[in-house]
Amino acid sequence: EMLNQVEPMFNIVRITARDFKHLLPSYRNILKVLCSPDVKETTILAQYDVVASPQIVLTFQGSSIEAMVDYLKANGASLLQVLEIAERNRTIEYAKKHGAKALEKIVKDEFDVDMHISNGYLFRAQSEDFVWASNEYPVASQGFFLYTHPFNGKASITVEALVKARNEFAKRIPGPSDGSYMTTVKRLPNIEDDGYVDFMPERKVLKINGRDWVVLRGFWEVEKDFMGGPFVSYTTLDERSGKLFTLDCYVYSPKYGKRNFLRPLEHLVYGVEFSTNK
Repeated sequence: EMLNQVEPMFNIVRITARDFKHLLPSYRNILKVLCSPDVKETTILAQYDVVASPQIVLTFQGSSIEAMVDYLKANGASLLQVLEIAERNRTIEYAKKHGAKALEKIVKDEFDVDMHISNGYLFRAQSEDFVWASNEYPVASQGFFLYTHPFNGKASITVEALVKARNEFAKRIPGPSDGSYMTTVKRLPNIEDDGYVDFMPERKVLKINGRDWVVLRGFWEVEKDFMGGPFVSYTTLDERSGKLFTLDCYVYSPKYGKRNFLRPLEHLVYGVEFSTNK
């Protein structure tokens, strides 16, 4: 969702049944398609870690193409969710085994929150109620920053209030030139008249691991410079402190797609655990 260029949720590599057995260990998500009049029920079966780990093998079977198309129309979203969960669990398990321990300790000390962060992310900066980390590539950057801010009822979790809080902390992330800094995009080009139209991030409320999170998806840019990309932020109430806690994730990838950089960042929120200590 909310990428500034169209990308599919997953890339598909098609393999014939004859060649499949030689390539099975090479893929972590596999969808086997069986269309035969001998099939009594149109369904999808899931198997895990068949010949590799982690791996999910889905077998989609039906008696006819028409029956299988109808099944996908009704259940396609569930199929995508199964694949997404498999990707998410893989990211989380990797972070548990190969965690950035020093960075995780900084987060714990600042917010009293446990996080599973893979060892590719490096600490960048810390200040009051704020920690910034990123994973830098030659042609791209994955980053996230954490911050806490006051909670004053429902007015604190509107799009406008969350964007305002985001900009206050994003300003602490410097851009490439003197005086430049990150901010949230509020206008987008209008291709019809070469002007601009107002834009605000999309807001949703999701329950993740039993906790309600307000999710914003939008675009960021650098004030006084030329950089930008998609972001997604997750905000929840930390009942212990009475403050809002936000995990804000962003991607910079001007040359390549953003999906594969953003997806692991989205999975970070599933590894957030609040201490029960008062």
